[in-house]
Amino acid sequence: MIHSILADKATRLYIILGAFFAANALLAEMIGVKLFQLEDLLGITKADFSLLGQPHLSFVLSVGVLPWPIVFIMTDIINDYYGVRGVRFLTLITAALIAFGFGVMYLSIHMPPDRSWWLTSSSGQGVPDMQAAFSSIFGQGMNIIVGSLTAFIIGQMVDAVSFRWMKRMTGDKRIWLRATGSTLISQLIDSFVVTYVAFWLFRDMTFAMATALAMTAYAYKFIVAVVSTPLIYLVHAGVERYLGHERAVRMREAALRMADEQ
Repeated sequence: MIHSILADKATRLYIILGAFFAANALLAEMIGVKLFQLEDLLGITKADFSLLGQPHLSFVLSVGVLPWPIVFIMTDIINDYYGVRGVRFLTLITAALIAFGFGVMYLSIHMPPDRSWWLTSSSGQGVPDMQAAFSSIFGQGMNIIVGSLTAFIIGQMVDAVSFRWMKRMTGDKRIWLRATGSTLISQLIDSFVVTYVAFWLFRDMTFAMATALAMTAYAYKFIVAVVSTPLIYLVHAGVERYLGHERAVRMREAALRMADEQ
C-alpha cells in the first residue's frame, strides 16, 4: 500500500511541499524571539521617522520574518496544484505542530537543570547561566504564542481565499498576480493580527504604537513579497518539470474547478 502511495509523483510532491511549509513555519516561530536592525544588515544609516505620532521609529524586525517568504511561496504553489483544501489541511497540521513545539519547549524549560557542569558550561562565552539563557530564548511569552498562532491561521486562510478569488479571475494565467497579490493581502492581515494580539491586547501597548509597528513590519514584507515574485516562477518550473507538463496542467485545472465548486 505505502509503495503505491509513494510511487505517485503528485503525492510525493504534496508531502515535500508540506514538509517545507511546516518546517519553515515552525522555524520562524522558534527563532522569532530575536530582533535585528534591518539598516545595519544593509549597511545604511538607521532610519529615524515618525508614524501615527510615534517618534524615532526604525526597521527593527523579528528574524522570524526570514523564513516566511518560503511559507507563502509554498502556500501559493500548494493552492495552485492542490486547491484550498490542500492549503487548509496543511495549515491546521502546522498550527498543531507549532502548539506542540511550544508545549515541548515549556516542559524542557521546567526540567531541573544539571548544576554540576552544564549550568556554567558556557561562562567562557559570556553565558554565566545556561538555564536562564535557555529559558529566555525558548520561553517566549504567552502573548507571542497566541498572537503568532492566531496570525498564522488567519493569514493562511486569507491567502488561500484571496488566491482562489484571483485565480477565478485570471484562470491559469498571470501567476505573478495571484501569487504576489494574495501574499500581499495575507501578509497585511498577518502583520496587524500578530501585533494587535501580542502587544495591544495582552501587553497594554497603545493602539497607535502597535499600528505603527505593524505598518513598519508590513513595509518590509511588502518589498520582500514583490522581490520574491521570480521565485514563484522558478518553483513552478521545477514542479512542472517534475510532474510533466500535461499532468501539471491537469492538476491546476482540477484545483481551479474545485475552487469554482466551493
